[in-house]
Amino acid sequence: MARYTVGIDLGTSNTVVAFAAEGDERIQLLAIDQLVGRGEVAARPLLPSVRYHPAAGELAAADLRLPWPGAALADAPAAVIGHFARELGAQVPGRAVASAKSWLSHAGVDRNAAILPWGADEDVAKVSPVTASASYLAHVRAAWNAHHPDAPLEAQDIVLTVPASFDEGARALTVEAARRAGLPRLRLLEEPQAAFHDWLFRHRDRLADELAASRLVLVCDVGGGTTDLTLIQVEAAADEGRPPRLTRIGVGDHLMLGGDNMDLALAHLVERRLAAQAGASGERLSAARLSQLVQRCRLAKEQLLAANAPEQVTVTLLGAGSRLIGGARSAELSRDEVERLVVDGFLPLGGADELQQRRRAAIVEFGLPYPADPAISRHLAAFLQRHATVARTALGVAADGDDRPPVPDTLLLNGGAFRAPALAARLEALLTHWRGIAPRVLHNDEPDVAVARGAVAFALVRGARAGLGPGIGGGAARSYFLLLDEAGKAARAICVLPRGTESGVEVALPERRFALRLGQPVRFHLVSSTRDTAWPAGALVDVDSDDFIRLPPLTARLPPTSAGRRENVEVRLVTTLTEVGTLEMQCVSTDDDARRWQLAFQVRAEAAADGADSAEAPGPAIHPRLAQALALIDDTFGGQARQLEARDVRQLRGRLERVLGRRDDWDMALLRTLFDALLERARRRRRSAEHERTWLNLAGYCLRPGLGAALDDWRIDQLWALLPQGIQYVQDSNNWSEWWTLWRRSAGGLDEDRQLQILEVLAGHLEHADAARRRGEAVQGSYDDMVRLAASLERVPVMHRIEVGRWLLERLQRPAEKAHTWWALGRVGARESLYGSAHNVVPPDIASEWLAAVLALDWKTIEPAAFAAARIARLTGDRTRDLAPALRDEVARRLAAIRAPQSWITMVREVVGLDEADRRRSFGEALPPGLKLL
Repeated sequence: MARYTVGIDLGTSNTVVAFAAEGDERIQLLAIDQLVGRGEVAARPLLPSVRYHPAAGELAAADLRLPWPGAALADAPAAVIGHFARELGAQVPGRAVASAKSWLSHAGVDRNAAILPWGADEDVAKVSPVTASASYLAHVRAAWNAHHPDAPLEAQDIVLTVPASFDEGARALTVEAARRAGLPRLRLLEEPQAAFHDWLFRHRDRLADELAASRLVLVCDVGGGTTDLTLIQVEAAADEGRPPRLTRIGVGDHLMLGGDNMDLALAHLVERRLAAQAGASGERLSAARLSQLVQRCRLAKEQLLAANAPEQVTVTLLGAGSRLIGGARSAELSRDEVERLVVDGFLPLGGADELQQRRRAAIVEFGLPYPADPAISRHLAAFLQRHATVARTALGVAADGDDRPPVPDTLLLNGGAFRAPALAARLEALLTHWRGIAPRVLHNDEPDVAVARGAVAFALVRGARAGLGPGIGGGAARSYFLLLDEAGKAARAICVLPRGTESGVEVALPERRFALRLGQPVRFHLVSSTRDTAWPAGALVDVDSDDFIRLPPLTARLPPTSAGRRENVEVRLVTTLTEVGTLEMQCVSTDDDARRWQLAFQVRAEAAADGADSAEAPGPAIHPRLAQALALIDDTFGGQARQLEARDVRQLRGRLERVLGRRDDWDMALLRTLFDALLERARRRRRSAEHERTWLNLAGYCLRPGLGAALDDWRIDQLWALLPQGIQYVQDSNNWSEWWTLWRRSAGGLDEDRQLQILEVLAGHLEHADAARRRGEAVQGSYDDMVRLAASLERVPVMHRIEVGRWLLERLQRPAEKAHTWWALGRVGARESLYGSAHNVVPPDIASEWLAAVLALDWKTIEPAAFAAARIARLTGDRTRDLAPALRDEVARRLAAIRAPQSWITMVREVVGLDEADRRRSFGEALPPGLKLL
């Protein structure tokens, strides 16, 4: 039995632990042992969520000694964690891991890959966002167990907090981090709810009086990495003197906007000043040096926004290497300018109807996609507008035709940002400006620790201890929907879990049946919405608007029968909000409720689809002439061998187009249905050279880009079995071309190991390409296709991509090399991957060397070189990937001189996405209609 109730706030900036002993209502903070200097340990209530990876010999073993033996997380590289790590990170650039929590919600990278510190040198050990998060929890576990050896943390009742805006993928990764830290059993709680629980617990003896005038509470939690917004309705109890009923009626969408952004804005200001001091020699700081400056600016911000702040603070950026002191530079920050930049920049006094500023892309720094509009005020206005209906009901006001949203009458501020009185006063003034009268502000005495304390209070109240105050109801914060595949129609989805569903309640869709095949994987695409519309389970909803957020797909691999047969089974879906606080879906046999298959969220970078093609439930929509198309495929590759002229085999694609329409218009569902038909008949592709060539061409076209549709991972598994078989007609160079094209088209679905195997095969052919060509080897007739494939392997480690790029550059020095190789160099050196993770992008110093070779060409005569230059110089906003401004300016000038498409010039000067024409050029062909890559 658990002896303690423990609340853990795994924060972006700090990790905090609170606890209460069994039978004791006092909530205490755990003083966490941590390094505060070389060999110096102190116990402090805040553990900075920072890792520092020291260089070899930088710190002695005695410098790192903690009160427990061994490493807290055995499979992570050695690191300093906590206060001393933050200090070291502010002194030495490129070795500190910070904001790991923000990375957990960034679906654009592989969150299980070792990518942090972002942009660090090769000699710096790296960890994944999940590992970094696990290391903080493991440190907490070790510190707790050192003080409570008879009550280990893993045996206690643990509540771990997460942002209310975390999607199911980020929540699943948080649970995984806890499991890796040795904490497999816990519950999740949303941070704004925890903060309010803390306030409720501290005022439990007079709660009815304290909230007598409140009808709607806004909890605004601005931490280091996120802004979390929650609305809680307050309903007076029927019996006078009893506590009110509290219901959470609205949560905000994920908003990666907090103290980190404020620190970054100040760092940009100081960076410009330091550059001005240096004059012409002033260079833009590297990502590692900027990170160091951000830490310095954080300290300056806290001083200048505190009560009794000084007039100004000096920010010093230490030199690097041997010039640590001599190379130091300083700039002044005044209190007034920090208030203007932080308070006016992030909480401007605009109107409640003021819209968010829209840009074509998010702002990227340190690899993280921050919102394009930094004004929390405008995001708050949009949040209130989105929940206007339930807010008016809670406030008891009617819609009067005014477009302005209803404004809560009570405010609770939480998060480290509101330690600054100026920020707290501005948000209060903003709501006063919108309401006409000031809101009631609930006092939060310690915003840094309120979430951890509130997590304990939540568990105590949930344990039904009398007199500890009310809990907060509301159930699921979002409505969840299963996307449907209805080709040719607007995107629609069916509600599988209505907003407000309480935990532990199963929601079934008895009228919906799905036919699944045992022995094969299945995948469902989901979206969620925080809108206040009361959609019931089973409701069909149009999901084209921005109010619907795409979630990672749910997947399962259904085992075959005990006899190994792959039989079909009819199932229904059952959805539950678990006690842990995560979404759970199961496929349940309609014949036997005991036969259930658990679905799990797939949390790696995915493809998304616009419109109807993003929605794929089992069973694709049927094209009206699909049967004719399948008959044509069967005529060519069916079990009954037919004597077909070679011309008839070659014309299969044309005949399919006459039946189904232009192949560029074939949607995802149709393409994958055709691929499945070809896959079933793959053994018959070897009947003739024409059969093989046609099969390879159609199969690759129908599977491109290898991801984005349900079951694509399974299709890739089946296709992979063909690699060792190779081609039958090895003397036909056209067949070799289609063979390499098949793998290029499906490369997006190949993992790192498989791409490395293909690269190894290619290297064997390309290394001695000239000699092999002279010998007349047929495979060299497909040289162009091999080069394109090598350039398209975006998941191989960056060192291999660099090798490919250098090989391409060496080939391009030969007069006989074809111009398309410049396209390949642009693909390898691109600043933005088409489907790969950002951490595999070629470093900017190496890409700059390649670009110099491209700039030496006449772009009027070699157009692929111009597009290659645009891709290599493309602006992402992430200085770990971006080239120097002078180089980008030169590329933009050269592009303008040859009258290149405006989109090429724009991508070099602004952070924008690729348009359809440039996406086609980058891939080498069009993607399926509606598909885009995140």
